[in-house]
Amino acid sequence: MSNIFANMKDPDQENTLTKSILSDKNCLITGATGGLGREIAKLFVEKNCNLYLTGTNNSKLSMLSDELKTANKEVNISYCDADLASTEEIYKLIKEIRKEFSSIDIVINCAGIFLRSPLSNSSLEEIKNCLNINVQAPILLSKEFSQDMVNKKWGRIVNIGSSSSYQGFKNSSIYCTTKHALLGFSRSILDELKNDNVRTFCISPGSIKTKMGETLVDQDYNTFLNPKEIAETVIFVISFDNEMIIDELKLNRIKIE
Repeated sequence: MSNIFANMKDPDQENTLTKSILSDKNCLITGATGGLGREIAKLFVEKNCNLYLTGTNNSKLSMLSDELKTANKEVNISYCDADLASTEEIYKLIKEIRKEFSSIDIVINCAGIFLRSPLSNSSLEEIKNCLNINVQAPILLSKEFSQDMVNKKWGRIVNIGSSSSYQGFKNSSIYCTTKHALLGFSRSILDELKNDNVRTFCISPGSIKTKMGETLVDQDYNTFLNPKEIAETVIFVISFDNEMIIDELKLNRIKIE
């Protein structure tokens, strides 16, 4: 049984091992034009992984696609804008993905929205949008493409959670609910799919230096995580190609007084 830790002291060997696992795989990344999704896409391209990118802004997707193709001309990069709050658009997205890739090996559920509002002030539309983007979309996309993984006896699903997956915060009840749900979903499908060599991970970072993170004015920005740090963690956890896995990770930066 291979052991990724055996090569941890040799970065070149570690990079070669990771690249061999991800090379020629087909990966879907939602929220690809956000700060975290973008960094994940850049690292996956370095590993010779084909990508299907989705986000809400077509022009940003086009620019990101061009940037990634310039970085690695050997990989296949496709994209489609979609509003993941809409069930209809999720199914349209699946059809578009099927036109480009016969199967998907890796799903990175990175798209998410932050609803910061007291429950009494949250509109039904806001609640539905938060639930649909943060929970329904990852479930439907995982449901669709996990079948490809089961058929190939290899697959990886990464759900980007939050510190809110484990805690509750005032004025964020709906958001915290969605992240708790995503963690529960990750735990359940890990157990459901593990015998088919399909691994599911929930990576739950604290606040991140992204546009979403910039809205958290009551927190110390110096303790926020860099998107690249989290992207590197995503690469690390999916690179385990044996029975030993890291299924859950909570990421935070401590403040040294």
